[in-house]
Amino acid sequence: MTRHSHHTAPTQYVEANGIRFAFRRFGNPTGVPLVMNIHFTGTMDHWDPAVTDGLAAGREVILFNNAGISSSSGSVPESIEEMAANAAAFIRALGLEQVDVLGFSMGGLIAQTLAIAQPALVRRLILVGTGPRSGEAMDSLTPEAEEIFGATYAEPDHLWLRVHFSPSEASQAAGHAFLERFRRRTEGRDPAANETVAPAQLAALAKWGKPQDNPYAYLQALGQPTLVVNGDNDVIIYTVNSLILRQHIPNAQLVIYPDANHGSLYQYPERFVADVSRFLS
Repeated sequence: MTRHSHHTAPTQYVEANGIRFAFRRFGNPTGVPLVMNIHFTGTMDHWDPAVTDGLAAGREVILFNNAGISSSSGSVPESIEEMAANAAAFIRALGLEQVDVLGFSMGGLIAQTLAIAQPALVRRLILVGTGPRSGEAMDSLTPEAEEIFGATYAEPDHLWLRVHFSPSEASQAAGHAFLERFRRRTEGRDPAANETVAPAQLAALAKWGKPQDNPYAYLQALGQPTLVVNGDNDVIIYTVNSLILRQHIPNAQLVIYPDANHGSLYQYPERFVADVSRFLS
């Protein structure tokens, strides 16, 4: 077991595709590493330490910023395919021949595309709070997401209470506990994504989500065992999109957590870690 955790793992850098990727790796070095792809405008510090440290007990966890995000160089591509190609270049630059991949929200779009394009590289896939091409309300932010991201908050971090958690008392309490964990790393935190990131990512989302004929056929090419996870009331990427993934990915299973919004993995970190660990094993 390495001595580092989510809070102490140093930020390292590797060059690939003309990009200087920032990353952190920690956890049990045996077995297949788990590479994690974060959500819209997120950085390495937007992961929940209860999730990353929990998963790191059984495997090495690798967090990274894709091109143009925070401490990584380059610019954010305006297509999911280019983001996935950059992710593959990053993984190979670490000298890894096989990984498991977790994608959360927009990271799940990248993870799907990466797994299809690089089937020998990706062993197993976890898709959290995400959806398929041309999914329900996936060509732009949902009306709920537009309102949430456009609102003003007394504390900036309170945005995440609405993005990731449902309005119930229990869910909001879980949200406040998440925020405490979220800010516990004090040394070497990532800078926030700059103002160029969101427009480029929104352009990529628009291309991914635009209506097209027979949109889910591409999922038949996703041959890896896949775990799909969501909350029962995700208003950022509607929960129905997780059901569509489960229906069209040949070897997929679905877990839905109760009274949960987009950040179901942050509301139920122990359950999520147990479910993912069992799946990866």
